[in-house]
Amino acid sequence: MVGNMKLKVFEFVVGLMAVSLILSFLYTNNLVLPKYLPAGRISNSSVLAEVCDMIIAGKKILYGNIPMTPLRNMTCQQYLTQNHYIMKPLSKDEAEFPLAYVMVIHKDFDTFERLFRAIYMPQNVYCVHVDEKATSAFKDSVGRLLSCFANAFLASKRESVVYAGISRLQADLNCLQDLIDSEVPWKYAINTCGQDFPLKTNREIVQYIKGFKGKNITPGVLPPAHIIRRTRYVHLEQKYQLFSFMLWTWIRKMSPPHNLTIYFGSTYVALTREFANFVLQDQRAIDLLGWSKDTYSPDEHFWVTLNRIPGTRLWTSPSGILCLVCTHVPLKGEAC
Repeated sequence: MVGNMKLKVFEFVVGLMAVSLILSFLYTNNLVLPKYLPAGRISNSSVLAEVCDMIIAGKKILYGNIPMTPLRNMTCQQYLTQNHYIMKPLSKDEAEFPLAYVMVIHKDFDTFERLFRAIYMPQNVYCVHVDEKATSAFKDSVGRLLSCFANAFLASKRESVVYAGISRLQADLNCLQDLIDSEVPWKYAINTCGQDFPLKTNREIVQYIKGFKGKNITPGVLPPAHIIRRTRYVHLEQKYQLFSFMLWTWIRKMSPPHNLTIYFGSTYVALTREFANFVLQDQRAIDLLGWSKDTYSPDEHFWVTLNRIPGTRLWTSPSGILCLVCTHVPLKGEAC
């Protein structure tokens, strides 16, 4: 009797598990991802019609997981249409305030592709620096994508980037020079990495930047105690075939050139075109770059230090310190 009861319980559990598996299978099969549309069906109406058909059929659409349609075997025009690139300025304010983007990347093409699509506007200009160490497939994919846009291009000079080394800053500067040489009359340059993603629309970014009235967005403070070592002692890039790193030494560095006060701030900034020219041409900036070649993470002191040179009234406050945005939790004693 007890044996029969155990057998019935066992059969019930097995049956319940089987039903659960079947229901799970049916449910997950309903979570259909829309297929790529053939090249001949790439209009907005076609996309909407397919979505409507799926809704009527009771199928669920995981829109957030829909991959971008790859460029392989498509013309540029088909790719732009399929992925709904914006090809005209959306407002007068945006058209009259073009932005320049520096994009330093080395991996994850799909992530870069989504970032580029999210920040792309036809009035802006984009310089993409691909790490010299990146795979050939990655370089080819990026080049193929950028070839579809007249206002986007690869950096004319590539660096083999070492994390926290001068090569990371040099990659930004290479693109900044290329952007200065471009024909687009951009107002501000913004630098990004491949893992960034915008939290605001292009119009919101323009409105936000306009609020600074020609000032740079270079958040920073005097270096905290644990940061001072980065510029007090020599740090050297070490590059090998399979890996790279920064070598810390106990060799003391010379004082900064031109008696500059070194500040510590964000790697990621928004710079006016005038300041970009200053960074690339002024002797103080050139000498600071040379002095920074054997420091640790020079991109965290280069921009903010130049932005706070006393007397540069075009982009600093009277005190020489302009704390625009805090991008981190303030340390004890920091100004923001």
